[in-house]
Amino acid sequence: IQNATEGAATAIEGITTTIGRVDEIATTIASAVEEQSAATNEIARNVEQASRGTSEVSSNIASVTEAAKETGQAAVEIKGAAQEMSNHSETLKSKVDDFLGTVRAA
Repeated sequence: IQNATEGAATAIEGITTTIGRVDEIATTIASAVEEQSAATNEIARNVEQASRGTSEVSSNIASVTEAAKETGQAAVEIKGAAQEMSNHSETLKSKVDDFLGTVRAA
């Protein structure tokens, strides 16, 4: 009976040691999972910030494109106005030359 009791005590001691090791391993795994979760959350936040930044850049590009289009239209209008002014200037010059020719002839 004593031998059986000693064997049982030794077995219980071995089981207790094994349970202690399993507990240490489980604690290590839980810690690693917690760290992984924190890293995943940080990555998610960074992806969200990058997404917001990309949206802002896209919006700014659209605004710049629209402003460039408006500037191009304004340039075309200014060119047309300048051409019209040049034509009026030529007409005025011709009329002044005609007038001065008439004055000189008189």
